[in-house]
Amino acid sequence: MDRRKFIGRIAGALLAAPLAAEAQQAGKVARIGFLSTNRAAAPGILEVFLQVLRDLGYIEGRNLVIEYRDAEGKLERLPVLAAELVALKVDVIVAATSPGALAAKQATKTLPIVFCIGVDPVADGLVTSLARPGGNVTGLSMLAPEIVGKGLDLLKQAVPGVSRIAILRQPGAVSEHTEKDILREAEVAARTLRLQLQFVEVRGPDDFDRAFSDMTKVRADALTVLGGNLFFSERRRLADLAAKNRLPGVYGLREYVDAGGLMSYGANQADLFRRAATYTDKILKGAKPGDLPIEQPTKFELVINLKTAKVLGLVIAQSLLQRADEVIQ
Repeated sequence: MDRRKFIGRIAGALLAAPLAAEAQQAGKVARIGFLSTNRAAAPGILEVFLQVLRDLGYIEGRNLVIEYRDAEGKLERLPVLAAELVALKVDVIVAATSPGALAAKQATKTLPIVFCIGVDPVADGLVTSLARPGGNVTGLSMLAPEIVGKGLDLLKQAVPGVSRIAILRQPGAVSEHTEKDILREAEVAARTLRLQLQFVEVRGPDDFDRAFSDMTKVRADALTVLGGNLFFSERRRLADLAAKNRLPGVYGLREYVDAGGLMSYGANQADLFRRAATYTDKILKGAKPGDLPIEQPTKFELVINLKTAKVLGLVIAQSLLQRADEVIQ
């Protein structure tokens, strides 16, 4: 063989090798398992997650496949759905909430898991620490225990004459440890603000009318709603009942205010899903979940619904309106 041709073929082969590797990498299809607690409760949130992935170059049907599983509000279904995603051998499981992440963690110790909304991931047993999660789980925390007291403070500023506040809670919605932290924060804030708290339990949708009847009996002036899939799914009904019983309320997510609640103070849920998408991207590119710190929100937003205030006969102080991140007219 001619020496020049031989050298040319060797050089061509050497150049082709990395190009072929790049083509293979470019042709790789990412597989995500998306585990929802109740997808219908927040239809726009998933789109936020998908948009960030698109911005990062992941296109469904081209280089991205998403296996969707939705518990439709029935938490007992999560373990089975998580096991299905593990059996499909997806590259990463994205769980919308802590219960989904816990189900996924029970189903696999190896597949990476990213949770979009966690209340207290250490207390819930998802990770060993916020800075160094360890294991196969990471995600975003909402810091719920730390903001409940601030919510009560803002509610008293909005309704200066308030003295007794009903706290609506769903037993089992969060871990026992987390619930104790939340209730302790509420009681500390109540003592400081000279408020009386009335705890009202709701275990299912059929309990709502009874719960508001109980609030009326104890002459509650206002209410706050603790986190829980049930309350979020039924947020419009909650807002309607609060208006019917003339109870101003403060909530932890702005979606309650969009549904007719008076005000909310907390992390922006859409932002958490955006950040979850960037975490998912990092894992798809080789990062280990245990090395990605649990991200905590740096900004909390105050949203006030003036239409609801008018229905309740409230005049919100201008100083409070000026502090709001958004005022719904």
